[in-house]
Amino acid sequence: MSTLAFYVHIPYCVRRCGYCDFNTYTPAELSISGDLSATSRSYIDLLLREIEFARETSTASVVPTIFFGGGTPTLMEAADLGRVISTIGSHFELDPDAEVTTEANPDTVTKEKLAQLREAGFNRISFGMQSAVPHVLQALDRTHNPENVFKATTWAREVGFKEVSVDLIYGTAGESTCDWEVSVDTALALPITHISAYALIVENGTKLEAQVKRGEVIMPDDDQTADKYLLADEKFTAAGFNWYELSNWAKPGSESRHNLAYWNGDNWWGAGAGAHSHIDGRRFWNVKHPAAYSQKVLESGNPMHEQEILTLEEARSEEIMLQIRLATGLDRAALSGDEQGSLSGFLSDGFLDGEAWARGAVVLSKTGRLIADRIVREILL
Repeated sequence: MSTLAFYVHIPYCVRRCGYCDFNTYTPAELSISGDLSATSRSYIDLLLREIEFARETSTASVVPTIFFGGGTPTLMEAADLGRVISTIGSHFELDPDAEVTTEANPDTVTKEKLAQLREAGFNRISFGMQSAVPHVLQALDRTHNPENVFKATTWAREVGFKEVSVDLIYGTAGESTCDWEVSVDTALALPITHISAYALIVENGTKLEAQVKRGEVIMPDDDQTADKYLLADEKFTAAGFNWYELSNWAKPGSESRHNLAYWNGDNWWGAGAGAHSHIDGRRFWNVKHPAAYSQKVLESGNPMHEQEILTLEEARSEEIMLQIRLATGLDRAALSGDEQGSLSGFLSDGFLDGEAWARGAVVLSKTGRLIADRIVREILL
């Protein structure tokens, strides 16, 4: 049976973080006054229309994972998010063991709301922790109280979430190695099963980029950022979290199955404003602004903006870039003799796992993960 994962984009945030370039909008930017209840209902109604359109155009039968991202999905009413899950289940066959995830801001949930999310069908939740250090959160324009992360993760486990994840960001201006160690240790003290840790990237068009260009913010050097990655990996591993993707660690059996679908090149449908989809080598993406999304969905059910068909060469390059990020690595047989030869230096220098190479796989060593992009470029030259 063919499968189709679903990504559901909720494009609303209370405020915009200075480093973020995601397709999100604040109530002020959209001239929304009061609470988001009415917006929640109307936007969810649009998502249901798009899901109906997905059913009309897709030949897939089984949905193994659903992931609600944003934005801040937990700004929406739990019952409204539940309507999306039930609609997907009514138009497709929802796997009995389906992984259903929502991202969450610790400040936007209560124990009652978490219980409502669990009742609505969610079984996995990922909290945007980012840091446990107040001045680092301030530099990131994050507004949540660090103490709320402990409360939120504890409540999540108490109401029945077996899979609880937190996201961390390292490499913020002004963050010392000691600050980062505090964040890592604080995260490991939480009742969680999964951790993501991402290096802060200065994205084009963000407030952070403007601050860097004006010299108001000085980003740390690459060596310090690499040291923070290695420190985190050492502590995560010692605490029983296994590395399985470049920036992700999990307790055994708690890997994000939805994200693995992306890295393995599976099919997924992205519903919502600005969401991207991939179906059998065809990529397409929706119009970005919620107003434009609403107009197109109401007109035809189809909010697509543009699409592209990957060539065989493009698909192969993408497979290499994604597979090498995984702990399982890349099949050596997928590379030509010349491509394998181009990796000999990385192998002898310890950037690739020698035992895995002997077994026929290209797997990054711990230090190799720090130069993953460089290794991929060498393969694809």
